[in-house]
Order: sequence, then C-alpha cells, then structure tokens
Amino acid sequence: MHGTATSPAVWDRLVPYLEGYDVQTPQRPRTGDLVREADWLADLARGSWLVGMSGGATLGLAVVAGGTPLAGAVLHEPAVGSLCPDLLAPVAAAFDRGGTQGLARALYGDSWTPSMVETDDPTTAAELAMFREFEPGPPSAAAGEVVVTVGASSPEPRHRAARALAERWGYATRPVPGAAHFAAWDHPQAFAGVVRAALTCARA
Repeated sequence: MHGTATSPAVWDRLVPYLEGYDVQTPQRPRTGDLVREADWLADLARGSWLVGMSGGATLGLAVVAGGTPLAGAVLHEPAVGSLCPDLLAPVAAAFDRGGTQGLARALYGDSWTPSMVETDDPTTAAELAMFREFEPGPPSAAAGEVVVTVGASSPEPRHRAARALAERWGYATRPVPGAAHFAAWDHPQAFAGVVRAALTCARA
C-alpha cells in the first residue's frame, strides 16, 4: 500500500522481485479519514499479506491493531504518533513551504517525480493531518507475523520510531539494506528481499 503524494506506481520496480506471488497494488481512496481508509484497507487485505510504505504502512499499523485477520504484514517506516512526535515535523514544514511537491521531495527524495501521483494540495493536507493524528497500538493476534522495517540509510528519527514500536508494543523490526524512506522505488530488490524473508519465516 502506497503513502501520501504517491500512487501504486511506486511498486512497479519491486513487483518483479516478488515473482511467484499474487501481488496487488491498489490505489487508496485518499479520503483523509483514518477510519474510512483503514476500513477500506482491512476489507481488501483480509487473509492476505499486507505490505505498506510510508502512509501505507501507517494505515497498515491501524489494520493490524484492529483485529482484521491477516497472513502477516511488512510495514516500512510508518508514522508512530506520540511515540516519536517530531517524526513528521520536517515533512509538514516542507508542505507549508512547497505544497504537495515540497512534501514529496522531503519525504521521498529526489527520485520522486510529479508523474507518480495525481492529487492536489487540499487532499495532501488532509492526508498529512490524518497521519499526524494517528496513534499506534499493539498488533492483534489475528494479524499474523508483523514486521516493521526501517531503511538502513534513513535518518535517526526513523530508527527511533521503529525502536519505539518494538519497545512499546513488541513489534519485530528489520532494516532494509541501503534504503531510506522510499525503499520500494529506490531499493526494490533489497525491500523485496525483506518481504520474501518474512513470508518464508512465516511458512517455516
């Protein structure tokens, strides 16, 4: 599941590395309403593995805490609310300065391009507010194996957020070698390797 200021296209480089699996990359409805977005994703992901990045990982945390039966989840660098309250402050400041494109450049880096999304600033503002208001909870037993990933090259606040989820709620965490926040696009093979490892461990 993709995050804000992106579309399912961000998975195009990763999907070939998951050959042999039935991979779906849907477009989120972008309602700006956490309950509606999480309910939509829960219905879609029921019984499956859920893989999310950025805001998609944040919604994934909401789903795994909500009791939806899943095969498991791999969630890359979600927001974590009060566990790391400064995490999204630079992104919010970038949006204030430069709108959707400013936010996306700050969040995803120079490899992000405007062609990756069709949206507008009001939609992005609503999504940013939604993700900043999110508070995580413990994973439900119904969620299966849940792994929170962090890019090995990500800045310290991202690592602090992952550690906070592990310490507060017991989430398993894994690094994605060489990657930062935009792992599926910038380091698809490495991220796919972490996903495959999670699926393989769950089957063992």
